[in-house]
Amino acid sequence: MARRHDGLPRPLARRLSKANLLQQLTSVDRSDESRRRVLEMENRFRRKIDSHITSLPEGDARFQKFNTSPYVLLIHARNRNYSRISEIENDILPAKQFSSMETSAGRMIEEVALPMYGWQCVSSEMHTSNSALDGRKTEPQLLRLATLKSGPRCLNDEMSENFADAILNHYRAWSDEACRTQLDFTYGVLYGTPKTSNKKDWHILRNIRDKRARAITIDPADRWNCAFQERGISVDVTVRIGLDWWEHLGGPSCFVEVFSALIRACLTTPGISDPTAHQYVIADLHDIVSTEGVGRDYNVSLLQRSQLPWLFLIARHFCDELTE
Repeated sequence: MARRHDGLPRPLARRLSKANLLQQLTSVDRSDESRRRVLEMENRFRRKIDSHITSLPEGDARFQKFNTSPYVLLIHARNRNYSRISEIENDILPAKQFSSMETSAGRMIEEVALPMYGWQCVSSEMHTSNSALDGRKTEPQLLRLATLKSGPRCLNDEMSENFADAILNHYRAWSDEACRTQLDFTYGVLYGTPKTSNKKDWHILRNIRDKRARAITIDPADRWNCAFQERGISVDVTVRIGLDWWEHLGGPSCFVEVFSALIRACLTTPGISDPTAHQYVIADLHDIVSTEGVGRDYNVSLLQRSQLPWLFLIARHFCDELTE
């Protein structure tokens, strides 16, 4: 078993309640400004998603395009008790499409959500001072910077050190370009919780401390941020995972705004929810998506009642426990 590093935070489980989500949704629905953002993001998301869907691999693509693993194919066949190639073929296409969507989803989210909340997207060209950046926002006394990752387990040890090096090597260039001596850098994760992180993101902070011990003003031990001051420039570096990132980007209602827009963009056909007694294969899925606790008189214009289970399913990716 790997040794736990001294100072690594021990995050508590993050709990989120459906009641609180519905209160936030009602607040967004009643705000003209929030509704405007939701509807505008919906249109932008739909255009980008539709464009991406047309580029996904289709059933008649050549085998090489699917990048399958021979080991996974055989283990999956054993797991499903397959004997015919046609059986596993039916699973290859959806698996590849999921992988392709995961790869491009992060960039689509950045390109729509960042500008909506006053940020500028950054072209992350390799081997430049911007290679570690996805977004920036210049304020009167502060430059906000962010790099964004699609999920909480994207990093390995080498990548953690590379991010620390990028911050230490380029903070002066970022400061000079924006004419700001106070920098706030976020390593943002688009979903997950500190508890589900593999903690390699925290090691960015540890590496900064180890490489600039004398400049450190806030030690990252047992916390998700650090700070250093050097050459007249102050730099705060924070790991923000899931809800922490979305609140940093656009305030307490940002998460509900963004995902209301995504649900509207992706679930365009009016429908009905699964029956209350439906038996899902995943053990706790029924409790996650259940709307039994939603009052019969609950009604908002942004989401249909049949879309509320989708809101709950999405919200479960941002907490360790979803309660009523």
